[in-house]
Amino acid sequence: KHLFEAAQDISPEKREGFLSNACRDDKDLKSEVEKLLGSFDKAESFLESPAVGEAMSLFEENKTKTIQQTTGEVQNGKFIAGTVLDDRYRIIGLLGKGGMGEVYRAEDLKLGQVVALKFLPEKLEKDKAALERFIGEVRTARQVSHPNVCKVYDIGVVRGKHFISMEFIDGDDLSQLLNRIGRLPSDKAAEISRQICFGLHSIHENGILHRDLKPANIIIDSKGRARITDFGIAGIAEDIKHDEIRVGTPAYMSPEQITGKEVTTRSDIYSLGLVLYEIFTGKQAVTADSFEELLEKQKTTQPTNPSEFVENIEPIVEKTINRCLAKDPDDRPKNALQVALALPGGNPLEAAIAAGETPSPEMVAATPKKGALKPIIAISILIAFIVAYFGVLALNTHYKAYAFTPFEKPPEVLAERSREVIRKFGYTETPTDTKYEFVQDDSFLNYHTYHKTEENKDLPPRREMLAKGQPFNIYFLYRQSPRYLEPADSVNVTENEPPLAASYMANVKLDTRGRLFEFVAVPPQTGSDQNKTEIDWSEFFEEAGLDFSNFKETGSLWTPPVFADSRKAWEGTLADFQGVPVRIETAEYKGKPVYFKVVTPWDSPERETVETQEANQKYGTLIIILFVCIAIIGSFVLAYRNLKAGRGDLRGGLKLTLFLFAISLLAQIILADHVPTIWGELSIIYEAVSYSALRSIFVGLLYIALEPFIRRSWSEMLISWNRIMAGDFRDPMVGRDILVGGLLGLGHAVGIQCGTLAVSGYLGNFDLVGDDFSLLALNSSSGLISEYIGSIADSVLTGLFYLFIAFLFYRLTGKKGMGILSIGILYFTITMLFFIINFHWLATIASIIISICVMTSLGRYGLLGAISFSYFFAPAWLFPVTFDNSLFYFPTSVLSIIITLSIIFYAAYISIAGQSMIGAKLLNEIEK
Repeated sequence: KHLFEAAQDISPEKREGFLSNACRDDKDLKSEVEKLLGSFDKAESFLESPAVGEAMSLFEENKTKTIQQTTGEVQNGKFIAGTVLDDRYRIIGLLGKGGMGEVYRAEDLKLGQVVALKFLPEKLEKDKAALERFIGEVRTARQVSHPNVCKVYDIGVVRGKHFISMEFIDGDDLSQLLNRIGRLPSDKAAEISRQICFGLHSIHENGILHRDLKPANIIIDSKGRARITDFGIAGIAEDIKHDEIRVGTPAYMSPEQITGKEVTTRSDIYSLGLVLYEIFTGKQAVTADSFEELLEKQKTTQPTNPSEFVENIEPIVEKTINRCLAKDPDDRPKNALQVALALPGGNPLEAAIAAGETPSPEMVAATPKKGALKPIIAISILIAFIVAYFGVLALNTHYKAYAFTPFEKPPEVLAERSREVIRKFGYTETPTDTKYEFVQDDSFLNYHTYHKTEENKDLPPRREMLAKGQPFNIYFLYRQSPRYLEPADSVNVTENEPPLAASYMANVKLDTRGRLFEFVAVPPQTGSDQNKTEIDWSEFFEEAGLDFSNFKETGSLWTPPVFADSRKAWEGTLADFQGVPVRIETAEYKGKPVYFKVVTPWDSPERETVETQEANQKYGTLIIILFVCIAIIGSFVLAYRNLKAGRGDLRGGLKLTLFLFAISLLAQIILADHVPTIWGELSIIYEAVSYSALRSIFVGLLYIALEPFIRRSWSEMLISWNRIMAGDFRDPMVGRDILVGGLLGLGHAVGIQCGTLAVSGYLGNFDLVGDDFSLLALNSSSGLISEYIGSIADSVLTGLFYLFIAFLFYRLTGKKGMGILSIGILYFTITMLFFIINFHWLATIASIIISICVMTSLGRYGLLGAISFSYFFAPAWLFPVTFDNSLFYFPTSVLSIIITLSIIFYAAYISIAGQSMIGAKLLNEIEK
């Protein structure tokens, strides 16, 4: 070693004579020193030469190179104590010197703090390429800011000598400490090891490989914290060239690095394993008498198990170290965070937060794998879910409007019936395109509830009227056109989109029994009156199931939606309810019918509706617009600041944005009414992409803006969510949160139903009918699938909304409980205003129960629990399901049940983490 250190300061042309004289007849010694000198001369690093580490690893048994501290005057240094450099740094003393150059302790006169100054070796000062690499290495080191990593401040030049200023750490390097005391006590060893892991993970998170992790490059400061130092040979992973792979300290190189094959983050993990080995045992894992022996051992020999040196070492520690020291990189932990989390004791997440750091999404996701349910608990929750789910479906059949509607004919039969009506009335042209579906119209239910007058106060009960199909609450719409039906402003064809603009376009509306109640056709654009014939309107009455003789002709009051040259009208009553007055409005053009409509008391002239706003509504609208603008601008500002500070989860935000965009787009594409025209299809794609992109980008932006703050101060909300984002779909906590959140979501649906039905029964109103359901799930299986897919995006949006509102109130009050309570109050208010029919004490109790469900889903099971709460509420509450196998939508009902139960069964399965169902005992709590 002394020969090597002496020879490295001698010019290459004079070394031969020096070595020959010093080594005399010892050729092996001379060869070894020459090899070390060659390694030194070729080294790509200059902050610390790997040859120094190599020399120490070969010539010292259980030591690594250390830097001797001094607070006294310099000895043999280039600068004496008290020297002021660049009018800024006052030299205090020499900390160390060697092949890496000289390191001084100095005082920064401008900032008033102690720093360390590391000077480039003289022989590299005139090397332009070396200087460029020197600057690059400083740039690399400055990317890392972590409590367990030594900070690098700046680069400077004084008297023609380049140096870097870095954080001065008052303490011993780990090599010194281990040489002095042997191994660390178990608890302290685990603590120091975790800190090293955190620091290394931060380095890797910045895309940097350390490549020279060893005890001599780790300082234990005066507070007992580990600090990783010396980025001398660190580099950006993708910038490391093949001939730079082997640069480092051989005794701490991985097999793939020492052989020059590759160097990756898992190479640093191997070095980490060697360091942990020394921390827990006080011994070097690999020792050798020569470089060749070291090379062979690193490639083929597994180090002695730590338990051979330390009998009481915890098995998990030994297992973790051995995993790090696996010869195959794929068998090692994929990151340093996994190593930290595998070590016993402590909470890495809490440690990071306590250190003032914002834990990374990976750290949150990698929190110890707890949260699995005992099998008996999982089975109990699953059974409760199934009972609640079918209970909600059963209650829907006694409450929802679709359950009272007579679906006697499937859509295909009603479509053929519509075509017959159109042909019968003289429009025999073969259509190019058609569209048909069931449509919901709440006019009847609203009129029956809110607009009774003296003339119609004796209307029959709603359920009785719905059972006849005549209120047209749910009706069948059929459209046909000589052109392709290309929606301009949406992805779906509706009653007025595209508008009735082409001759021979026709719309037909039938009740669910197939009786006509509206007909509209666009007349020909050209023609004469020569063949004009008298129209027999009684045929229309017959198609509508009305007796023409019971109607009295009167003056027409309704203008048809298409051009006409003659109008007629009649007054009478509904066929099934003689007490309900109706008008029949008709119109013709040149002897051809263009309009027929059954006008009920609950129909209103839509084209005459004047949209007005009261002053408070205008101000309310302005406030909402202002709030949205502030939210968007604020999200941009916060997202930018978070990303600039390195806090923002850009990868997670992009994942979330792309995920929401993909599923929203998929749902839109499945639901869309596609056409075989280029511009028509492009219009549909444009609408689908615009809709999907707008909300997904906004949510992604909001996520990047606010998620770091939640991750920092309320990270438990994101554990299972971040595991999902990391692709860990089999994690037991993920299954648990989905399972329990889903059950609570059904509790929401049951609460609304029971509260509403209880209040209506208590008040003697047994004619209550619910109108909140989705006919998309009833019209077709593709509509159902689209709803399930779209509900994922909707649920994610809802869950994030709950979390952000809760976090806002938490920050305002300083109490997490108040944040959760704010969601409960919000939900209580919404439920009372929109779901429960009356401000009754029974409704209040139901609303409180519902609020408790949503608070529990978010407060106990986090973001994923809230998302599951919202997701499973939708299919139970909104999707029409029947148990009558004679109805046309029975197959889609079965499909809906299968999809829902499949998801919840999978969640229950993964929530038990592979535990056996046999012999499971009843437990009273969920594993924390």
